[in-house]
Amino acid sequence: MAFSLYPKAYFLHYFIASIFMAFSMAQVTSSSLTLDFYKDTCPMVLEIIRKEMECTVLSDPSNAAKVLRLHFHDCFVQGCDGSVLLDDTITFQGEKKAPVNKNSLKGFRIIDRIKKRLETECPEIVSCADILTVAARDAVLLVGGPYWDVTLGRNDSKTASYTLAEQNLPKPENNLLSIISKFLHQGLSITDMDRIYGDFVETAGSNPFSQQYLSTLRSICLPDKEPSDDNSTAALDYFSPYIFDNSYYRNLLRGEGLLESDQKLLSRFETRKIVEEFAANALGFFEQFAASMAKMGSIINQETHEDGEVRINCRFVNTYPTL
Repeated sequence: MAFSLYPKAYFLHYFIASIFMAFSMAQVTSSSLTLDFYKDTCPMVLEIIRKEMECTVLSDPSNAAKVLRLHFHDCFVQGCDGSVLLDDTITFQGEKKAPVNKNSLKGFRIIDRIKKRLETECPEIVSCADILTVAARDAVLLVGGPYWDVTLGRNDSKTASYTLAEQNLPKPENNLLSIISKFLHQGLSITDMDRIYGDFVETAGSNPFSQQYLSTLRSICLPDKEPSDDNSTAALDYFSPYIFDNSYYRNLLRGEGLLESDQKLLSRFETRKIVEEFAANALGFFEQFAASMAKMGSIINQETHEDGEVRINCRFVNTYPTL
């Protein structure tokens, strides 16, 4: 079964990941990023991205989650450098076909549309990595989530890592210790993990689901379907799937997390305490989510940044004629 692309589902999921990511690389700094990076070269950049995201979320609210998920999967591999957007070629292996990403990541065309618009307005100025980071922030805002400042000035990488995508990104089937270790490896905390990863995990217990919820899931997730043929979807937060709020955490406390890794957030004292705090305090959750996303978005891998570029097409590294 495929898990539905509901905005909050991914917001809460990857919220945890973003925070762990924030301190992930010793060489990562945000000193080269500024709020007014495009003030002279492309002053309309934020307005253009915002208008494009308003249109795409209005047409389909699940597009918000698609863009946020892309941002998380980008930052968790090589830092926030747009590597996740690169297509495979005969001579280049990207990250899109890594098992953790394949048939999971969507929203690439949304970024393509924004890039095309910006190339008309400001040719070869705004990086795909910056576009994705701002678009993810706007996605959260447009479904009722919090605002945070996004610093700008990222370069697009000329490389991608299929191996790191598989190694670094949490998977739904991972146990809680494995998920925590992946966040800690990125320099993020357990609290950060709970904020970002929220909707990605399922709580513990012999029977974590209410009978009504379990019956609903059984009607969707038919056991005789082959995984490769199953396009069924289920909301990670069935209560308010298209609104950014803290109901995911309240669902967990009722034993109604969709994924096994969700419910396992209740199996350890540290993570259970955070779930309880976020379930009881929506404002506190919003504030922590915004802080964690800002941290994740500022992660720069110095090697890929210094050797980076501003791609003309987000799907391909720039090519120049050999002199």
